Amino acid sequence: MSEYDVVVIGAGPVGENVADYATQAGLSCVIVEQEKVGGECSYRACIPSKALLRPGAARAGALAVDGAAQSVVRGLDVAAVLARRDSFTGKGDDSGQVSWLEDAGIALVRGSGRLTGERTVEVTAAETTTLTARVAVAVCTGSVANVPDLPGIDDVEIWTSRDATVAEEVPDSLAIVGGGVVAAELATAFTSLGSNVTVIARSGLLTGHEPFAGDAVAKRLRSAGADVRIADVEAVSRTERGAMLQLSTGETVTADRVLMATGRNPGTSDLGLDAVGLTPGDWIDVDETMLVTGVPGDWLYAAGDVNHRALLTHQGKYQARAAAAAIAARASGDVPDTRPWSETTATADHDAVPSVVFSSPQVASVGMSDAAARKAGRSVRTIDIDLGSVAGAALHADGYEGTLRAVIDTERHIVLGATLVGDDVAEMLHAATIAVVGEVPLHRLWHAVPAFPTMSEAWLRVLEKARQAEAE
Repeated sequence: MSEYDVVVIGAGPVGENVADYATQAGLSCVIVEQEKVGGECSYRACIPSKALLRPGAARAGALAVDGAAQSVVRGLDVAAVLARRDSFTGKGDDSGQVSWLEDAGIALVRGSGRLTGERTVEVTAAETTTLTARVAVAVCTGSVANVPDLPGIDDVEIWTSRDATVAEEVPDSLAIVGGGVVAAELATAFTSLGSNVTVIARSGLLTGHEPFAGDAVAKRLRSAGADVRIADVEAVSRTERGAMLQLSTGETVTADRVLMATGRNPGTSDLGLDAVGLTPGDWIDVDETMLVTGVPGDWLYAAGDVNHRALLTHQGKYQARAAAAAIAARASGDVPDTRPWSETTATADHDAVPSVVFSSPQVASVGMSDAAARKAGRSVRTIDIDLGSVAGAALHADGYEGTLRAVIDTERHIVLGATLVGDDVAEMLHAATIAVVGEVPLHRLWHAVPAFPTMSEAWLRVLEKARQAEAE
């Protein structure tokens, strides 16, 4: 069969969701994948990185509680940590994901997919196959690691996140270049596994978050033995054991391994975008329904990292659901509802994106930061709560340190954004996400009573401070 209602290029979580939801809507779907079904997230990103991080966090959690700390008599068992990670990834065995596609009624074609014209995709493998879409083609090819063009870099074996997350051995020393999520998480993981880690960040850690977030992660990394430096890397050279990095400060850093965590590029360089009037290697612009702009005929969609709206797996899956709903609407002859918060739009991509950095401490955020809200012209009040002052946090860990920041719109009396920094705060994030997405008025949140004694009581402290400020 070479003709389907929907052809999806890319079988990561985003592509799988487009195909699944479109199939549930009664459309026939085929998905094209040149590597592994399940994509980067399943085998070389989200899942293995979190598997590497969890043992260190669990050990640190025990050490932070008197009575439990005395039972921790050794460091992590590195071999067991790596084996546990492999149990989640199957070392790249995607047979389970392939079975899921079969059960969902989604066809799979292995190979490299390229657009060759309107509603047509050419798949190159052992044989060349041309697929035709009656309704839509969805591009879900994600992003790829960016490796900067530094002097000497071609002479050095460089890791990206794809390599670090599946490493079979922990290097004695690791230099991480970058200050974003990948750098923070993998610095945390490899430090816990015993590597001598040096992070080189141009502007500091997690600069896209509230300033106290990066400061807290840098402080914890240093206390764990890592070195965090604020500098540019100007050149790289090969050494007998690994590499030496020349920094803008005049210093040098040597390490057995170098991990480049310096951003992402669109996975569009070999998609045949030029065949439909787009530029290969560029991010793909879309409207709120994930329909690609600048391509006539209302047939080409792009969801996930590739459209550069929010480079997060969960947001890509959210976009996929919107895209599938829009595709199904157009297939039935309807016009998708493009009003905010409709089933066919990805409205949350703008000011309600939740994210978690699984560093130590964790950084969980949703919505607008204080700086972003003020830049957007919102009238805001920022409220900070010391999480350690809440009974639930004090019970959770001795000497608990953390912060909850809530950004309040003082005209509409709603929460615009929230950032939580502290151990195990990730599971508190969804409450904040609901408040932001639902634009729940503060007077109504007053009736959302947090259970005692939990860390969520920090939200009561936020509301109390907001009431006090309004009364002044």
